[in-house]
Amino acid sequence: MRWLLDPASVQGVTMRGDWYVFLIAAACVGLFVYGCIFWCIFAYRRSRNPQPAQFSGNKPLEVLYVVIPLLIVIGLFIVTMIAEIPVDRVAADPANKVGVIAFRWSWRFDYPGGITTIGTPFAPPTLYLPLREATEIDLTSADVTHSFWVPAFLFKRDAIPGMQNLFAITPTRVGTFRGRCAQFCGLDHALMTFQVKVVPDPAYERFIASRGVEVP
Repeated sequence: MRWLLDPASVQGVTMRGDWYVFLIAAACVGLFVYGCIFWCIFAYRRSRNPQPAQFSGNKPLEVLYVVIPLLIVIGLFIVTMIAEIPVDRVAADPANKVGVIAFRWSWRFDYPGGITTIGTPFAPPTLYLPLREATEIDLTSADVTHSFWVPAFLFKRDAIPGMQNLFAITPTRVGTFRGRCAQFCGLDHALMTFQVKVVPDPAYERFIASRGVEVP
């Protein structure tokens, strides 16, 4: 719940707005439905209406039943599409790229300069990212479908065998955040975790320049 209110990435802030729209729409629909239910319970209770009125067919009302939900769905679709366009945008020549390979049951991170980090279920790897810099993630899977999920970033993307999934992450806060696979992928799925450590840009540059020796 904390990250829904205060996500730690530019992409998360954008998606938070979309989530708020859905929550408000759901709350409005819920209030209307429950209001109608309670109104019917009290206004048409048996003591006041022992013989309820009988009727059938009301074309204007039936059309309204169809049009209003359709408009809600179209509106939510448009709002989501507008939010996803900047979230899915990837620069043509990104300053920083990291290859991420998911496998049962851990992760491999490939940085520029041949730096590679490989984790195990009992020694999760750490993904280093520079603060306020867009990092292009080239995500794929070596075996079955996994899902790259960092709750603090409000961001999740599937890792699919044989398919490159490109996206950018721009962290907005220094810190260490928990990541995990969000797609059930087998026996040790629960152990398929990793850490994301967001560091100032100079520290990240030293990490790359030293070929991974100077760990931020």
